[in-house]
Amino acid sequence: MTTATGIDSPLLHMVRATSTDYWNDSCAVAELEYAIERGATGATSNPSIVGEVMKKEKDHWVPRVREIAAEHPTWSEVEVTWALIEEMGVRGAGILQPVFEREDRRKGRLSLQTNPANYRDPVRMADQAVHFSSLAPNIQVKFPTTAAGLQALEDATARGVVINATVAFTVAQALAVGEAVDRGIERYQAAGGDGSRFSPVCSLMIGRLDDWMKVLVERDDLAVHPDATNWAGIAVFKRAYALYRERGFRTRLLAAAYRHRLHWTELVGADVVLTMPHAWQVRLNNSGIDLAERIDVPVAEHNLDDLRRRIPDFVRAYEPDGLAVDEFATYGATARTLRGFVASYHDLQGVVRDIMLPNPDLRPA
Repeated sequence: MTTATGIDSPLLHMVRATSTDYWNDSCAVAELEYAIERGATGATSNPSIVGEVMKKEKDHWVPRVREIAAEHPTWSEVEVTWALIEEMGVRGAGILQPVFEREDRRKGRLSLQTNPANYRDPVRMADQAVHFSSLAPNIQVKFPTTAAGLQALEDATARGVVINATVAFTVAQALAVGEAVDRGIERYQAAGGDGSRFSPVCSLMIGRLDDWMKVLVERDDLAVHPDATNWAGIAVFKRAYALYRERGFRTRLLAAAYRHRLHWTELVGADVVLTMPHAWQVRLNNSGIDLAERIDVPVAEHNLDDLRRRIPDFVRAYEPDGLAVDEFATYGATARTLRGFVASYHDLQGVVRDIMLPNPDLRPA
């Protein structure tokens, strides 16, 4: 689709022709500007993304970290790291501000992730979310979809925070998020707040669920058709989406963690958000794939049957009652991702440490 600006983009066509939105899965400036030009209405951040942006925008952020440290001579590397995360998020939110105003404040948000090391503490997560919301009017705040995270996101919603439930992989988690957000909005409105412009999302990390299925195939020596594992996340997303429509939740689903093109093509037409890394946006915009609405096209029964018969953890992900809330944190894909986010957070502190206190054993760059 060629527009007045000369941009030919299937993603822009999708946004204009269907109910499906997409976000840039990064807050890097050049990537975010590319995405907005092609119809993106949001962006996201987490410690891994901040670390990647540090590499891509080294000339800007390395001097800036030194400046922050010099401006606050008693701050620890943890405090400097959070100042960096917040400043990067606010900069991204500023780039999205025109989208936020154009969309009547219902889109155009930048998601910031609460401290992943606090995944067991709902009070600290909720308090940090309120702080994040004060940084810019279009900040959205990420919480892990665990028992503690659900309590935190409900309490934060009741305090006026627009949330993004992340680290979610299962239908049970998606339903629990929808219920918790609705309770939080009801509490907010009961206290006199206007919840009409809340735009919460629940991020089902469909590619990471596929990854977990493949780990299980190897770990447990399972004979599963190789196509089937690439449909696990899509199957879960489609089932959760049908239940969201049935139950009328205020939250929108969001598909994250792209691994292959089906994670785009099979979800087009849904009233959802797709969050895409820049490399995947470029790949899909250059793909020549004809746009078609496929959200209501079911996953082939032979793939579902293979997954259900051979991988018990797929059944736990696919069935609405497959997991209890107190099992969310220990579900394999959740635990793997939480561990990865905590590790990335500590890695980011290491990057900041190396800027603040360079290793004298190494030759200067």
